[in-house]
Amino acid sequence: MEFNIALVKGDGIGPEIVDNAVRVLEEVGRQFGHAFRCKSYLAGGCAIDACGQPLPQETVDGCLASDSVLLGAVGGPKWDGLAGDVRPEKALLKLRSVLGLYTNLRPARLYQALRAECPLRESTAEKGFDLMMVRELTGGIYFGERGHREGKYGPEAYDTEAYSELEIRRITKVAFETARKRRKKLTSIDKANVLDTSRLWRKIVHEMAADYPDVTVTDMLVDNAAMQLIRDPSQFDVVVTTNMFGDILSDEASQITGSIGLLPSASLGDTKRGMYEPIHGSAPDIAGTGKANPIATILSAAMMLRYSFDLQQEADKVEAAVDAVLNAGWRTADIVGSSGASPLTGDEMTDKIIEALRK
Repeated sequence: MEFNIALVKGDGIGPEIVDNAVRVLEEVGRQFGHAFRCKSYLAGGCAIDACGQPLPQETVDGCLASDSVLLGAVGGPKWDGLAGDVRPEKALLKLRSVLGLYTNLRPARLYQALRAECPLRESTAEKGFDLMMVRELTGGIYFGERGHREGKYGPEAYDTEAYSELEIRRITKVAFETARKRRKKLTSIDKANVLDTSRLWRKIVHEMAADYPDVTVTDMLVDNAAMQLIRDPSQFDVVVTTNMFGDILSDEASQITGSIGLLPSASLGDTKRGMYEPIHGSAPDIAGTGKANPIATILSAAMMLRYSFDLQQEADKVEAAVDAVLNAGWRTADIVGSSGASPLTGDEMTDKIIEALRK
């Protein structure tokens, strides 16, 4: 089979981690008889430097014409002084909107081999955890009305949270369907004791629960959820929540796995085309040093195989190769921790994963 992939490498460590993920995809292609045709496009700070805007139309067109998009990371201190509408991060928001990607799937799993690096108490880490964050991606405060005005205490800025029934229903459907494929447990996170948007959110979740009697649904306020993720993350299976709450909580969940460099994500809509990216940032301070962990991007490529290309066996094999490498004790600098292992470069870690794929 042949697939066209738009590569948006971005800034900082983005190019090197995307290149490593492509190497893994090429190995998968050789083993299973697939051809992954990759073409690179600019977005983020590098696009600003090259053509004065964070998301050129050529990139939009290329992503729309692709079967899926693999993204590295965008942004960095170099562009922090720019106005909000031309910052590198604007490219991500626009791409999600243009591609119709309203669902963000962020798995957070504590690998057996890395339990010693989990910052939680030993008795909590021993339970392990494997959860899936389902985050609404194109609504809420990030896309609501915003601006500046004269307020009660003088000049003020405002950002508006708004959700329609359609937006809530479509992300909740994804969450229920995901829960059905896992442990049939769904936690809906909101702030219904304060926010009208959350009260509507909770109402619709309860209405839809009637169509999924096999799934156990629990409501949880976002402040309690932040505490419960630290107290006992093993209680969660699938979590569904709004754009902003999901942004914050998924980063919290990533940290208790031992390193943000391990966690992939998938952004999906109503078609098979998605955008796949590690959840970490561009880390310009380590760009070009070889310290960047490619695992999150490699696992993002595995999610692409699974969700966009329906290549379940191939995705399983990539994920198993990552498990094998970690179980064998190989580490990049961010996950050396108490192991005492000599850190591998990102290229070397990718070599080990490819070796494991060949076994």
